[in-house]
This record gives sequence, structure tokens and C-alpha cells, in this order.
Amino acid sequence: MPQGKMNAAIMDEPLSIAVKQVEIPVPKHNEALVKVYCIGVCGSDVHYYEHGKIGRYVVKEPIVLGHELAGEVVAVGKDVSNLSVGDRVAVEPGVTCGQCDYCKSGRYNLCPDVVFLATPPVNGAWAEYIVMPSAYLFKLPDTMSYEEGALLEPLSVGFHAMQRGKVKPFDRLLITGLGPIGLLAGQAAKLFGVTEIYGTDVVPYRRQLALDMGFTAALDPMNENVGERLAELTGGAGITLIVESSGNARAMADTINLVNRGGRIVFVGLPATEAVPMDMGQLIDAEIDAYGVFRYANTYPAAIQALQRSAVDIEKIITHRYALSDIKEAVETARTQKDTSIKVMIYPRLP
Repeated sequence: MPQGKMNAAIMDEPLSIAVKQVEIPVPKHNEALVKVYCIGVCGSDVHYYEHGKIGRYVVKEPIVLGHELAGEVVAVGKDVSNLSVGDRVAVEPGVTCGQCDYCKSGRYNLCPDVVFLATPPVNGAWAEYIVMPSAYLFKLPDTMSYEEGALLEPLSVGFHAMQRGKVKPFDRLLITGLGPIGLLAGQAAKLFGVTEIYGTDVVPYRRQLALDMGFTAALDPMNENVGERLAELTGGAGITLIVESSGNARAMADTINLVNRGGRIVFVGLPATEAVPMDMGQLIDAEIDAYGVFRYANTYPAAIQALQRSAVDIEKIITHRYALSDIKEAVETARTQKDTSIKVMIYPRLP
């Protein structure tokens, strides 16, 4: 088992981050030590880096960020039986209590005592090694790359959105906001058999990437009448399911007018404001079902199984790759180049 020091990216205050030496963690009886192969930069990481907080979660002391990762098991605790040294694994980053009503009912993403990587004061995984309870590590098939393993975390948000929205293969789906979550929600929809997928975003690069990833059409809400265009594109049949991932208040409010009567809306993106005006009369009159999404639950095994048997390519969202030693440049790219960077991937040992 590796011992001694390892490299980890430490954020000590907003806009200040550097690689430092810390102790390699030692796995407990139910844990495994994972050598991190690659780890993504999430929007929440960028927000903590830029502002030092998200809502009630405040960075009060130096922290390691990062929670989208995959790697290799290099040591296991004495009670671990589901994994062996050498296994390639994806990491589900939220450790729940397992005892509350939410956990026992299968909705463990709502556990009030969840310990989630890179959510203050919990350290994340922008490091060479991390320890995790073995129950939150999932073996990757030989046909899946480490990059796909790391992207299972954001893919799981889209996968969970499909489950929440009761998606069917014959749905006509609209995804508003084509950042990493929106684009991966489109790929998750494909895993559920959906073939008619529309997207909207104000950024041309993101719209083009959506088309490259198999979206039926990608619209510019600033310069097109989205409702009219969707009517044209669907031959008047309209949209049966919307996944709102932009967090834009206007986009959120518009969903009620863009979905069919009896349709479904899944809200994924978090708005910057606490309250978003909605036409509740229209929602009630049209008998629209509205769902919220908070992270995900029970998605990793299903997503792995579906992904390995499909032609879906989720790695297309990776636009930049950096060594851990270049962490400052990596996070700044994600922060300042939002028009051209989708998913920034970090490698403790750049391949």
C-alpha cells in the first residue's frame, strides 16, 4: 500500500489554489484506497473557487475540491469483499447514513446527513489518492475508459432526471441549457431509447456540440422563437418532456408554455434567485407534472450497464485536459472560458 506524501490541490481562499504535499490516506476496515486516474471540474468546484461558498456551504478552512472521478484500487480494508487490488472503479461521491427514512426508501440522495466530497468541510479528490467506503465504488468494465468512469457522476444527474421524468422512448424531449449536465442529459435520454431530442442554449459552441452529440436540433433562444420552431420541427406534435438545466429564471418560467398539455418538466438547474415567477394557472389547467432533481440515487450500476452496451459517446464533452500540477490554469479555464470549455478533466499523472 502506498505510504508517505501525495500531491493534492489545496484551495486556501477564493481564487487561490496550489498543489501541496499531504499525507496519503489510510483505508479503514470498510474502505478502499483509490489511485485517482482522472477527475473532472464541476460547476460547483468553480463556484467554491470563485466565491468561497454555495448557499449555506462555506469554505472556512483550506479544502481539496473535486468529486467526479475514477481510478484504480491499490489497497483495501480488512472487511472489504466486493473489490480487489487492481480493480478499475468509478466513485460515487456521496456517503449517506443508511439509517434514515430517505436512505431506507431508496431515496438516499435526500439523506440529511450525507457526506459529499468537496462540499465544505469535506475534502474532495483533486489529489493522487482518495479513500472511500467500498460500497460507493463501482467496477468499470474493460470496455469503459477512466474518463467515462469519471463522467458517470454528471451523467448520473441526467440519468436521474430521466427517471424522475418517467421518460419513454417515444417522448419528444427538450433540454434547456447545453452545459455538461444538459449535454449528458441528452446522452442519458438516448440510453433510455429516446430518439427525438431538442436543445436550447445561447452559446453557439454548445449548440454545435449538441448537434455533434446527436441532438435532433439545437436552438438559439435569443434569436429564435423557440415555441414556433419546436412546432415546426415536431410537425405540430410538440414537446412531451422538458429537462431544464440552465438555471435561467426566464427559461424555467418558459417551460410551462413549451411543454404539451399533460406533459412533464424536470427542473435540474439551480436559479440564482430564490423565487422564480411561474404561470401556475397554466400548469394546473394543462395538468403538467413538475419534478425537482437533487443529485441522483441508484444510478451508477444502471448507467454502467446501459453505457457499455450502447454507442453513446459521453467523452465528447471533454474539451480540455490538464495535469494536476496545472490546477490553477485548469480551474481558470473552466471559470473564464465558459463559451468554449465544457468539461475540464484533470490528471494526477497526465497520460
